[in-house]
Parts: sequence; structure tokens; C-alpha cells
Amino acid sequence: MVIDYSKVEFETIPHFKGGEKEMHAKMFFDGKNRIMHSYLAPGASIGLHTHETSSEIMFFVSGTGKAIIDGIEERVHPDLCHYCPKGHQHTLINDGTENLEFYAVVPEQ
Repeated sequence: MVIDYSKVEFETIPHFKGGEKEMHAKMFFDGKNRIMHSYLAPGASIGLHTHETSSEIMFFVSGTGKAIIDGIEERVHPDLCHYCPKGHQHTLINDGTENLEFYAVVPEQ
């Protein structure tokens, strides 16, 4: 299956998971798995949350920021992949000067 994100509009989600500002996302969801092309503008964040029934994989394509997983800060930039296993807690913060763009996969487990 191919997902053509060029044919999907960005959805604006204010305060995603309690974060600052808004997240912009093109989302595919088949009832079990969520696959997203997203970005956070400078100063925006995804709120701290726990993956109770899923994990999350994020692959960064532009911008810089930080992911905090289980209290440990990790710098993120293009070509890095951030992984949050099921049962763990994380947040993503764009503390850079340009959009932090990424693809994310959230499979239910």
C-alpha cells in the first residue's frame, strides 16, 4: 500500500497532548496504526504523554529540537530516529528556529 501525502491536507491540532502552540499533521489511520507526516513550528511542542497501548517511531527530516523520554533529553535533527517503546513517556519540543518536520508511526500493540 502506498500513502500519497501530497494528496492529503495538513490538519492543525492545537495543544496536541497538552503541548504548546499547535502541531500540523497529515494522518493515515487504519483503525490500528497511525502514520503521520507532521511538523512543529518554532516554540511548539507535543505534550508529555505515555504510550499505554502503542509505541512511536519518529524520523526527522528538517529542523532541530529535543525529545524527552522517561526524563532523559535527546537532541533531534534530520536523519535521526526517535523511538518511544510501549509503556514509556515522551514529549517533543521544537526549540529551533525553523519547522521541526518528521514522519511518525504509532502502531497499536
